[in-house]
Amino acid sequence: MSMNESVLLIAAGVFVAFLLLRFFIARRSGGHRQAGEQASHEAERQAAEEAERQAAEEAARREAERQAAEEAAHREAKRQAAEEAARREAERQAAEEAARREAERQAVEEAAHCEAERQAVEEAAHREAERQAVEEAAHREAERQAAEEAARREAERQAAEEAARRETERKSVEEAAHREAERQAAEEAARLETERQSIEEALRQEEQEMLAVEAAIRRESERQAAEETQRQARAAAAAKPKPPEQTVVMVADDSKVVRIKTGRLLSAHQYQVVVAEDGLDAARQIGSSLPDVLVTDVDMPGMGGFELTRQLRGDPRTAHVPIIMVTSDSEQLRSEAAAAGVNVILGKPYPEEQLIAHIQRLMSSQRGG
Repeated sequence: MSMNESVLLIAAGVFVAFLLLRFFIARRSGGHRQAGEQASHEAERQAAEEAERQAAEEAARREAERQAAEEAAHREAKRQAAEEAARREAERQAAEEAARREAERQAVEEAAHCEAERQAVEEAAHREAERQAVEEAAHREAERQAAEEAARREAERQAAEEAARRETERKSVEEAAHREAERQAAEEAARLETERQSIEEALRQEEQEMLAVEAAIRRESERQAAEETQRQARAAAAAKPKPPEQTVVMVADDSKVVRIKTGRLLSAHQYQVVVAEDGLDAARQIGSSLPDVLVTDVDMPGMGGFELTRQLRGDPRTAHVPIIMVTSDSEQLRSEAAAAGVNVILGKPYPEEQLIAHIQRLMSSQRGG
């Protein structure tokens, strides 16, 4: 209720009280008018004062109630505003927490997705490397078998030619012996007829034999000279280092990653690459086909790098194979490797071009030696 409404209500109460008082005074007898005029005025005054006092008290009470109501409404509004602010803050924090958890969930899902893609790429690369290694091994095995077959056929052809040459020589000797026997029989028959003709015939045939021997000696000298020329040509050709595409490098390491990485490096420089999973595998493959250079690790299951080196150096057939050993930078290991017969010791890690340079140098020095 407003202040103006309170004042109007108080004024209406005073007016009603005043009318009631006048009505009460009018009803009193006229005999008492003069005597009670003064008392009436006094009563009216007191009634008016009492009405004013009550109206003032009522106005004060209602003003107090209004102020109390306004204060309560103000406090209620503050409480509701605080509760609303607290609710909105709680909702904001809850929304932020939900957003943070959603962001974390999406980050985790994205990381898992990226990890899955990375693993898939690595697995594909791993399978492709294995497939290429298998194809390369099959290709090299086919080339090796073809080379062995060609060498076997060449050996059979040379053996056949040698057998034919010996058979021709045998027939020639038999023919000569047969002719000699006929000649001796003719000489014996002619000797009975004339000794002079036999002697002249013998001298003539002896001279022919000497000429034949000289011709055979000349032909043999020419053959030996031709063979010497061919040998010198082969020696001159052998003195030149093999080109990388004709050089076979074996990589012996129990680490598949190292085998693939080193094989790719060598293949990039046109070298033929053969891989072995450990020393025993390397020894078995070398027993079937000699590589031009061996690159081996130190620590391998079954047979290590030192044992493999000693075995190769102890076999005259494999003693000349250059060996490059990859080991840690330890003086003790270096001394042991040198004593075992290792040509080059590479410390881990090593520059890729250093390995290629060592292979080229070993091939050049081996051909030159």
